[in-house]
Formats: sequence, structure tokens, C-alpha cells
Amino acid sequence: MNVPTMAELTAKGIQPEVLFWVGCAGSFDDRAKKITKAFVKILNKAEVNFAVLGTEEGCTGDPAKRAGNEFLFQMQAMTNIEVMNAYEIKKVVTACPHCFNTIKNEYPQLGGKYEVMHHTQFLKSLLDEGKISIEGGSYKGKRITFHDPCYLGRANGVYEAPRELIQKLEVELVEMKRCKSNGLCCGAGGAQMFKEPEKGTKDINVERTEEALEIKPDIIATGCPFCNTMMTDGIKSKEKENDIEVLDIVELIANAQDL
Repeated sequence: MNVPTMAELTAKGIQPEVLFWVGCAGSFDDRAKKITKAFVKILNKAEVNFAVLGTEEGCTGDPAKRAGNEFLFQMQAMTNIEVMNAYEIKKVVTACPHCFNTIKNEYPQLGGKYEVMHHTQFLKSLLDEGKISIEGGSYKGKRITFHDPCYLGRANGVYEAPRELIQKLEVELVEMKRCKSNGLCCGAGGAQMFKEPEKGTKDINVERTEEALEIKPDIIATGCPFCNTMMTDGIKSKEKENDIEVLDIVELIANAQDL
């Protein structure tokens, strides 16, 4: 796969149009790596001039900040900002709403000011500019529901871009009873991803999965690697993994185009 790093391009005197911020999940989690690869395939197909930081990319600091360690967050953030500013980065695209929210809303006060887009927003812009086309392919006519990631939806008001992309696949988009600004968290946000849940009667990802199962979808679409994990675990707990797929929107688009 063609994935240039900022260091390689800078050595050649090339300034890429976009920095693809991969994030910890997209770099290290085996499931999320598939989302990263699908996005890169589309970027290459659309001939987008992009690069990644590679080994120079560190965690944005989101989990540290949400867990209450402001000092560690600022250390991690400042390290990243120094690297990005040295490369004169202007535009950042990421497939992780946690990275998106942190770089967009919390880096500016530390000196990191960039145009930041979630991958669904960026794909929508490529579609509008005619750089990519989206067809239903094997997904045509399927029932798909979209689970709104908290840091994409409620935190940043991005609801339509992912849904417009899904509808381009010529599918039946069905909404859960709690969606958009009233969406229910999958349970991974606020650094909850990295600990066991508190005692209670039911895990929140199971509650959310049950809401999805009520509308009998063929596919649960996500726009966040953490949501993907939580919804996949929910489907497994209900023993429905043979009936329902959990896929990131970018995977749906890449698979439909046979990339």
C-alpha cells in the first residue's frame, strides 16, 4: 500500500495536502487497522496527496485527559503539536472521533491550530468534488443503521455527513430510537474503553446493541474504532455475529467499490 510519511515527503520537498492522523486504535488494534487500510485505499484511488506521521505520531492525549490526568495530556499534546508545526501541517483528517475532537477543540489553546476533519466529512467533500463515486455494490438494498459516536455527534454536531455517505450506497437507512443529538453512548468514551465497567444490571454497549437489534439491521455502521469494538462485543454477547456485521462507513464504501 502507498502510505508516504511526512519525513519522506519533506525530504523530497513535497508538502502534502492532508495529514492522515491514524491514531492509536488505527495503528495498533487489529480490527481498527482494517479501517485504516480501507481509508488509505480510497485516498489512493482519489489521488489525494496525503501523508502520515508514522513513528513520529503519538497519542493525542484524549484518554489521559478524560481520565483526569491533565499533565500527561499536555505533555502528549505538546509533543505532537511541535512535530506538526515543524512540518507546517494545515489540514488533518482522522478516522477517530476522539482524535478529531481533541486536535480540533483542545490543541488550539496549546498552539496547534489546524483544519481538522473526520473521515466521513472528508469523504463527503471528495464525493461533492467528484473525486470519488459511491455505488451500492453488494450492499444495495441492505438495512443499515448508523450509531452516532459521541465525539462526532453531540460534541461536534456532525450528523449528516455519515448518513449521506450511507445513503449513496443505495441501502435502506434505518434509525435507532435514540439517534443523532439523542444518541446513546456505546460505553467507550471518557477513557471508559480502558477499564472494566462499574457494577450495574447491564453493560451499556449491550443496551445500545439491543436498540440496534430492535430495528433488525443487516449492518451496524460506525464512524469510530472504539464504537466498532463496543458494538461488535455487544453483537457477540447476543450471539448475532453470524447475522449482523459491524463495519466502519469507510469499509462499506471501500468494499462496495471492490477496492
